[in-house]
Amino acid sequence: MFKKILVATDGSALSDKVVQAAITFAAGQSATVVGLSVAEIYPFMLMPEAGAMVDLSTYEELQDKSAQQAIERLKAMAATAKVNCETLSTRGVHPYEEIINTARDKGCDLIWMGSHGRKGLDRLLLGSQAQRVLSHSTLPVMVYR
Repeated sequence: MFKKILVATDGSALSDKVVQAAITFAAGQSATVVGLSVAEIYPFMLMPEAGAMVDLSTYEELQDKSAQQAIERLKAMAATAKVNCETLSTRGVHPYEEIINTARDKGCDLIWMGSHGRKGLDRLLLGSQAQRVLSHSTLPVMVYR
Protein backbone atom coordinates (compact mmCIF):
# COMPACT_ATOMS: atom_id res chain seq x y z
CA MET A 1 0.00 0.00 0.00
CA PHE A 2 1.34 3.43 -0.97
CA LYS A 3 1.01 6.44 1.30
CA LYS A 4 2.49 9.32 -0.72
CA ILE A 5 2.53 9.39 -4.52
CA LEU A 6 4.41 11.91 -6.63
CA VAL A 7 2.37 12.64 -9.76
CA ALA A 8 4.32 14.36 -12.53
CA THR A 9 2.36 16.42 -15.04
CA ASP A 10 3.35 18.48 -18.06
CA GLY A 11 -0.09 19.76 -18.96
CA SER A 12 -0.50 17.67 -22.12
CA ALA A 13 -3.76 15.88 -22.94
CA LEU A 14 -2.18 12.52 -22.01
CA SER A 15 -0.88 14.02 -18.79
CA ASP A 16 -4.40 14.99 -17.70
CA LYS A 17 -5.48 11.35 -18.19
CA VAL A 18 -2.43 10.23 -16.21
CA VAL A 19 -3.30 12.61 -13.39
CA GLN A 20 -6.90 11.40 -13.23
CA ALA A 21 -5.78 7.75 -13.09
CA ALA A 22 -3.22 8.57 -10.38
CA ILE A 23 -5.80 10.38 -8.27
CA THR A 24 -8.25 7.50 -8.60
CA PHE A 25 -5.48 5.10 -7.54
CA ALA A 26 -4.47 7.37 -4.63
CA ALA A 27 -8.08 7.55 -3.43
CA GLY A 28 -8.23 3.75 -3.29
CA GLN A 29 -5.00 3.70 -1.28
CA SER A 30 -5.97 6.61 1.01
CA ALA A 31 -2.71 8.13 -0.20
CA THR A 32 -1.60 11.74 -0.45
CA VAL A 33 -0.70 13.09 -3.89
CA VAL A 34 2.30 15.33 -4.43
CA GLY A 35 1.68 17.06 -7.76
CA LEU A 36 4.74 18.31 -9.64
CA SER A 37 5.17 20.19 -12.89
CA VAL A 38 8.65 21.11 -14.09
CA ALA A 39 9.16 24.16 -16.29
CA GLU A 40 12.07 23.12 -18.46
CA ILE A 41 14.90 25.64 -18.64
CA TYR A 42 15.62 26.72 -22.21
CA PRO A 43 18.59 24.54 -23.24
CA PHE A 44 20.53 27.34 -24.89
CA MET A 45 20.48 29.38 -21.68
CA LEU A 46 23.32 27.14 -20.59
CA MET A 47 25.37 27.92 -23.71
CA PRO A 48 25.53 31.72 -24.06
CA GLU A 49 27.76 31.43 -27.12
CA ALA A 50 24.90 29.73 -28.99
CA GLY A 51 22.78 32.87 -28.82
CA ALA A 52 19.12 33.07 -28.03
CA MET A 53 16.71 31.82 -30.66
CA VAL A 54 13.72 33.21 -28.77
CA ASP A 55 13.26 35.87 -26.16
CA LEU A 56 14.30 34.06 -22.99
CA SER A 57 12.00 35.96 -20.66
CA THR A 58 9.03 35.14 -22.91
CA TYR A 59 10.07 31.48 -23.02
CA GLU A 60 10.42 31.30 -19.22
CA GLU A 61 7.09 33.06 -18.72
CA LEU A 62 5.29 30.62 -21.04
CA GLN A 63 6.95 27.59 -19.39
CA ASP A 64 6.07 28.84 -15.90
CA LYS A 65 2.48 29.59 -16.94
CA SER A 66 2.08 26.14 -18.50
CA ALA A 67 3.48 24.44 -15.38
CA GLN A 68 1.17 26.43 -13.11
CA GLN A 69 -1.89 25.63 -15.25
CA ALA A 70 -1.05 21.92 -15.12
CA ILE A 71 -0.73 22.10 -11.33
CA GLU A 72 -4.04 23.95 -10.99
CA ARG A 73 -5.82 21.23 -13.01
CA LEU A 74 -4.22 18.52 -10.86
CA LYS A 75 -5.24 20.34 -7.68
CA ALA A 76 -8.84 20.65 -8.91
CA MET A 77 -9.02 16.94 -9.81
CA ALA A 78 -7.68 15.97 -6.38
CA ALA A 79 -10.17 18.24 -4.62
CA THR A 80 -13.07 16.74 -6.59
CA ALA A 81 -11.93 13.24 -5.58
CA LYS A 82 -11.33 14.37 -1.97
CA VAL A 83 -7.70 13.26 -2.15
CA ASN A 84 -5.14 15.06 0.04
CA CYS A 85 -2.83 16.93 -2.25
CA GLU A 86 0.17 19.21 -2.12
CA THR A 87 1.53 20.78 -5.29
CA LEU A 88 4.58 22.55 -6.57
CA SER A 89 6.09 23.67 -9.80
CA THR A 90 9.77 24.16 -10.33
CA ARG A 91 12.31 24.82 -13.05
CA GLY A 92 14.97 22.41 -14.18
CA VAL A 93 17.34 21.56 -17.00
CA HIS A 94 16.49 17.88 -16.66
CA PRO A 95 12.87 17.33 -15.56
CA TYR A 96 13.59 13.69 -14.66
CA GLU A 97 16.08 14.84 -12.00
CA GLU A 98 13.52 17.24 -10.53
CA ILE A 99 10.94 14.42 -10.45
CA ILE A 100 13.29 12.00 -8.67
CA ASN A 101 14.67 14.60 -6.25
CA THR A 102 11.23 15.93 -5.33
CA ALA A 103 9.90 12.41 -4.73
CA ARG A 104 12.84 11.72 -2.42
CA ASP A 105 12.65 15.09 -0.62
CA LYS A 106 8.89 14.79 -0.05
CA GLY A 107 9.10 11.20 1.24
CA CYS A 108 7.09 9.69 -1.60
CA ASP A 109 6.94 5.92 -1.99
CA LEU A 110 5.77 5.88 -5.64
CA ILE A 111 6.31 8.02 -8.74
CA TRP A 112 3.41 8.10 -11.20
CA MET A 113 3.91 9.60 -14.66
CA GLY A 114 2.88 9.35 -18.27
CA SER A 115 4.65 7.25 -20.84
CA HIS A 116 5.04 10.23 -23.16
CA GLY A 117 5.26 13.97 -22.81
CA ARG A 118 4.37 16.65 -25.26
CA LYS A 119 7.61 16.67 -27.23
CA GLY A 120 7.73 15.70 -30.91
CA LEU A 121 9.71 12.53 -31.61
CA ASP A 122 9.72 11.47 -27.96
CA ARG A 123 6.07 10.55 -28.46
CA LEU A 124 7.01 7.70 -30.82
CA LEU A 125 8.80 5.67 -28.16
CA LEU A 126 8.77 5.62 -24.40
CA GLY A 127 9.22 9.28 -23.50
CA SER A 128 12.72 10.37 -22.68
CA GLN A 129 11.77 11.72 -19.23
CA ALA A 130 9.87 8.54 -18.31
CA GLN A 131 12.78 6.43 -19.52
CA ARG A 132 15.24 8.45 -17.46
CA VAL A 133 13.09 8.29 -14.32
CA LEU A 134 12.81 4.51 -14.75
CA SER A 135 16.58 4.25 -15.19
CA HIS A 136 17.61 6.46 -12.28
CA SER A 137 14.92 6.21 -9.60
CA THR A 138 15.30 3.96 -6.60
CA LEU A 139 11.54 4.26 -5.96
CA PRO A 140 8.86 2.25 -7.74
CA VAL A 141 7.63 4.03 -10.88
CA MET A 142 4.20 3.63 -12.46
CA VAL A 143 4.32 4.59 -16.14
CA TYR A 144 0.79 5.12 -17.42
CA ARG A 145 -0.26 5.05 -21.09
